[in-house]
Amino acid sequence: MTSLSDPSATARPFDVHGGSERPHKSYPEVPAATAIGWLRQMYLIREFETRCMQSYQDKKIGGFCHVYIGQEAVAVGCTAAVQHSDPIVTAYRDHGHALARGMSARACMAEMFGRIGGCAKGKGGSMHMFDRANNLFGGHGIVGAQIPLGVGLAFAAKYEDEVIKGGRSSRVALAFLGDGALNQGAFHEAMNLAGLLDIPCVVICENNGYSMGTHIARGTTMAHRLGVKGAAYGIDSYEVDGMDVFAVYHDMHEICETARRTSRPAFVDMRCYRFKGHSMSDPRKYRGREEEEHWEADDPIQKLRVHLQSRGELSDELWKQMVKDVRAEVKDSVDWSDASPAPSREELMRDVFMERWGPYTGSSQPEMLGGAENVPSFEAIDPSKARTPGELA
Repeated sequence: MTSLSDPSATARPFDVHGGSERPHKSYPEVPAATAIGWLRQMYLIREFETRCMQSYQDKKIGGFCHVYIGQEAVAVGCTAAVQHSDPIVTAYRDHGHALARGMSARACMAEMFGRIGGCAKGKGGSMHMFDRANNLFGGHGIVGAQIPLGVGLAFAAKYEDEVIKGGRSSRVALAFLGDGALNQGAFHEAMNLAGLLDIPCVVICENNGYSMGTHIARGTTMAHRLGVKGAAYGIDSYEVDGMDVFAVYHDMHEICETARRTSRPAFVDMRCYRFKGHSMSDPRKYRGREEEEHWEADDPIQKLRVHLQSRGELSDELWKQMVKDVRAEVKDSVDWSDASPAPSREELMRDVFMERWGPYTGSSQPEMLGGAENVPSFEAIDPSKARTPGELA
C-alpha cells in the first residue's frame, strides 16, 4: 500500500498501469496453515477456470465467459481480510470471488453449465454468481452497475446496525470493478454518495491494465494515479500489489478495518494482470507474448508456493497432494454439473415474483440453500420459514 502524493511517473518495459510502479513492502508473517489455505484457494480458482475454458470449447458453457486466471490473489486476499458478515458485490469476472467466498465448486460449475443445480438455478450463468448465505450479492453483467449496489449494501448494513439495532456501524461492503468501469457514470455517482454520506464501502478497482482490449492509459485520465478518482470525492485512496496475496491481505485488512472504525469509504487501485483474454473470444492481439511472459513470471500462485517451500512449510508431497485433491474436486464439479438437469420450462414462471401472483408460481431457493419455496432472500438459509401456497392465499 502506497501514498498517492507523488505525481511523477516513468514508463517501463511491459508497463500496463499507466507508468507508476506497483507498491512493494515487507509484511508480517502469517501462520503457515493460513498461507497454505490461501494457496489451495488460489489453485482451486486456477484449476476451476482452466476447466471452464475447456468446457467452453466443448460447448458445455454458453454465452460470455470471463476467466480469472492471474488475478487469484485479489479475490482470496480481499475475502480473507474481511468478516463473513461483510457484503461483497462484483462484476462479471466473478467465479474466483464466488469460490473464495465459500461457494462450492459444484454450485459454481453447474451455474456455468446453465443447470438447475447452479447457484442461480442455471438462470444466471457465468456473469451472475450469487450466494446469499455467504453474503455474495453477484456477479453483474452491466459494466459499473454493481458499484451503486455495493454502496447501497454498505448503507443498508450501516442503517441496520445504527438505526434498527441502535448500535454502531460494524460492517463494510466490498465493491469490485474493473478499470474499464472507472469512466461509467454509475461509478462517479456512487463515489459521490459514499463520500457525502459516510458510507463504509471499499471500492476495489481490479486494475489489470486493459479495458477489454484498450490499454488503460489510452482510455482513462490519470491512469498512473487512479487514486485521484477517489480523492476527488474526499475518499481515502490506496494502491495495492494485487499479484501478492500477502500484500492484498495485509493492506486490505488495514484499509477495511479503518473503514469499519471510521464508517467511511475507501478506494483501492489494485494492480494486477489477467493472464488470459478479456473473454474466451478475445485473441489478445493488442499485447505481445513477451509482455504476457513477463507478467506470468510473477504468478501469485507459484510465488506463494515457492515462498512456503523455501521456508520448509510446504513439502513436495503436500503440494502434490493438494494439486491432486483440487483437480479431483474440480473434475467432480464438472461431472456433477453434467448430471444436473437443465431448468424445466416451469422455471420460466418462477422467481419472477417472490410469492405466487397470477400466472407466476412464486420462488424457490437453489439447491445449495436447501430449495425452500417462497422465502425472502434474507431468510434463505432457514428453510423452516418457507410458506405453503395455502398460507399465501
